[in-house]
Amino acid sequence: MALQSQKRTKSSKKRRASHFALTKINLSQCSHCHQPVQPHHACANCGYYKGKEVIKQKSAMTKKGKT
Repeated sequence: MALQSQKRTKSSKKRRASHFALTKINLSQCSHCHQPVQPHHACANCGYYKGKEVIKQKSAMTKKGKT
């Protein structure tokens, strides 16, 4: 025997959905190249995090396919 489910009222639905709003992404500046970067993330432009290179970046010549 299946139980009858209760209808969710308009006010209850809106109260529940009030937490679904999107939040703006906070950005800070990279200490090495001064590009916008998310806090606690390595810079996608230069590969530095907290003043140290943690991601090796390819040179401009290598990116174009030349050796």
